[in-house]
Amino acid sequence: MKHAYIFPGQGSQFSGMGKFLYDINNESKELFEQANEILKFRISDIMFNGSDEELKQTNVTQPAIFLHSVIAFKTLPDIKPDMVAGHSLGEFSALVANSTLSFENALILVSIRAQAMQRACKMNPSTMAAVLALAADRVEAICEEVMSETGEVVVPANYNCPGQLVISGSVKGIEIACERMKAAGAKRALMLPVGGAFHSPLMLPAKEELAAAIDATHFNEPSCPVYQNVVAKGITDPSTIKRNLINQLTGAVKWTQCIETMITDGATNFTESGPGKVLQGLVLKINKEMIVDGMS
Repeated sequence: MKHAYIFPGQGSQFSGMGKFLYDINNESKELFEQANEILKFRISDIMFNGSDEELKQTNVTQPAIFLHSVIAFKTLPDIKPDMVAGHSLGEFSALVANSTLSFENALILVSIRAQAMQRACKMNPSTMAAVLALAADRVEAICEEVMSETGEVVVPANYNCPGQLVISGSVKGIEIACERMKAAGAKRALMLPVGGAFHSPLMLPAKEELAAAIDATHFNEPSCPVYQNVVAKGITDPSTIKRNLINQLTGAVKWTQCIETMITDGATNFTESGPGKVLQGLVLKINKEMIVDGMS
């Protein structure tokens, strides 16, 4: 019986997030204030009082979700996870939870990542789409067909759970792929209101920028394995963790496969630390026998 801790990614933000954590004890308050100093703006004010539009800005969203997730985790008494994982951005939170990264270094990397991704989005008009109720291998095949025939970038980006896959790429490529997905029997193929093609080759400029920052950052020996998005298996070697974290920006988030591997490796309990309950729902869709809860 092993206890896994999982951490959400972009999209789980909400106005007022983290206020309860700020008020709960002095340690939480100090971490928020430390984050304000590191980021050189009062992100806590935006989290507690900002509009939905303000919170949607990538340079705010990513550090905000990271802060909420990590500070929620740190409020738990004497927690020693058996394994950790994070969905996309959440992988940075997971690396703090298993002591691979310090709070300060992880926040700096998250901020660099967010700004680099925002710049990459402006360079290439691109988007993402959710595909529901179509087998993953069929989605993959259609993406390959569209790329081969049109030269447009279209790739699987997020394997969230069986029957829920997100694709990423150029606006034209995604539009063509969505029509083909629906024709192939998808229940829905819906363009998402996002600013760019996350987890696709169009994020290459951001990947190169983030790689330099990650390579210059010290990674500790982790206290437990982190199940990384791009390989869907538990990793404990710091240099391998670095490489996978860099590749994540242009590679797919294999969340379904991560959870399945964690279960194979003995996980029975999953605690989501951070805003929302999205990951708890995905775990149960992957395996309804799991015990799930959350800390937010």
